[in-house]
Amino acid sequence: MTIPYTMKPLGLSALLLRGCKQRAGGIAFTFLIAAAGCGLSFLPGFHYAGQMACAILLAIGYRHFIGYPQPLRSGIQFASKNLLRFAIILYGVKLNITAIYRDGLGLLARDVVVVLFAVGCTMLLAKWMRADLKLSLLLGIGTGICGAAAIAAVSPILRSKDEDTAVSAGLIALVGTLFAVAYTLLRPLLGMTDLQYGVWSGTSLHEIAHAALAASPAGQDALALALLAKLGRVFLLVPMCLALVYIQRVISRRRGSKTGEHSEKQSAPLQFPWFLLGFAAMSLLGSSSIGHAFIQAQPAFMNGLTFLTTFLLTMAMVGLGLNVNLRSLDGGVLRSLGAMLVTSVLLSLWTYFSI
Repeated sequence: MTIPYTMKPLGLSALLLRGCKQRAGGIAFTFLIAAAGCGLSFLPGFHYAGQMACAILLAIGYRHFIGYPQPLRSGIQFASKNLLRFAIILYGVKLNITAIYRDGLGLLARDVVVVLFAVGCTMLLAKWMRADLKLSLLLGIGTGICGAAAIAAVSPILRSKDEDTAVSAGLIALVGTLFAVAYTLLRPLLGMTDLQYGVWSGTSLHEIAHAALAASPAGQDALALALLAKLGRVFLLVPMCLALVYIQRVISRRRGSKTGEHSEKQSAPLQFPWFLLGFAAMSLLGSSSIGHAFIQAQPAFMNGLTFLTTFLLTMAMVGLGLNVNLRSLDGGVLRSLGAMLVTSVLLSLWTYFSI
């Protein structure tokens, strides 16, 4: 039986409509789990973990007990990739380059050492412990720079698996929260001034939220210094990504020249992370006089933008968390976690005694 010509456009339209519905359904699915994680984070005890860690755990639990929602895959993948990049671009507004240049050059020099120490120490320990090196590199970069946002930014450059990205982001969120709570409990026993404590929090904790959580009890001046020190580490995200792009290209060329063979993965060109240009542009906008007047000087707007950025990043992490198969995780993940924990402790001790 031949299909009449007049029915073909209807079939194509129906196919396109079905694809749009699947994508919209997948995005809505990540939204619902992200919202559930956000709601869970308001409960006693869970509020320390934060909405991102709660949402990732919910996504991993859904995958483990119910399974991956295959009909919604296109929308979930859209959230885990496109929304992720958009969230990182918005994240750039937090970075006030003018404040770093005016008040934080000394802290920025310290931040450079912090990043090199965190990445180098994590990788050395991972190699010694025979841990998963790619996962450990993600954890080291997240520890040194700005947690899950840094992990999300470097994952495409390192061509990391979605599973590794989600696991490392979840571990960073949980461990960073534990450290932030420990800082607040230890503060009365440390013998530091409030300003010293603020610098210590900003130069050693994993994410901006962790630095803010730890420094807030010490007062506004300590919080301002903590955020300034932490933003210096965020500033280093762009040079870190550019360095990784260069290193990855050099390694790819050397492997190709040694073997004389070019597999599909090796020959695929390494794409430049163009969303970093958006991140830099938003940083410049937020640092300009216009950005200061209409963005930085408007607390309600900044709070709303921060919430939107965090929620979009949470939706993306939900999409990545759905790729985590707990049954496939092995001892390499635990050893990578061990390497990151030891590095975090050493980083805290070194920055404490050097202040």
